[in-house]
Amino acid sequence: MIRKWPPFRNWLAAVGLALSLCLGLPAAAQAEVVATFYSQDFGDSFPHAFVKLNGTDDATGVAVDTNYGFTAVNIGPGILLGSVKGRLDVANQRYIDASDAHFSVRLSDAQYRSLVIEVRRWAGLPQPSYSLGKANCVHFIGAMATSIGLRINEKTAFWKKPKSFLREVKGLNPGVLPPAG
Repeated sequence: MIRKWPPFRNWLAAVGLALSLCLGLPAAAQAEVVATFYSQDFGDSFPHAFVKLNGTDDATGVAVDTNYGFTAVNIGPGILLGSVKGRLDVANQRYIDASDAHFSVRLSDAQYRSLVIEVRRWAGLPQPSYSLGKANCVHFIGAMATSIGLRINEKTAFWKKPKSFLREVKGLNPGVLPPAG
């Protein structure tokens, strides 16, 4: 869900900035968007990966509170036989709470824009777009990670194992992501 700040908060922020400048104080940093990468061992039918975005878009001042994953429209035996219709999926809070958060990244404006462009690209893929071996939730989350500058292993053995894939991504980005804990 995307929410806008009430107008008075924008006015209040402007007043705070003006006072900071007049008094020679440093201005408070604008809010940012944080991307948290999740996996779910056994969701409704099989393991899943998704990214949650939370914060404020600096460019627009719009609050961001959403998540995206990629899945088959109809989960069934057809996914084992080839490509099927795919779609972006937004998890409910209960599903998020039952999932494992692997790492979070505070996004720059450029990273946030890049990630949104990549989400839109996946949303607009020609159908059938979901393929267990070529375009599943792990491929999607890998695209989200690379869109913000994280390294992934293109030859990973974990394209069908969300938790293992995200652990691998974390290990490939030690200077960017917090250490395991």
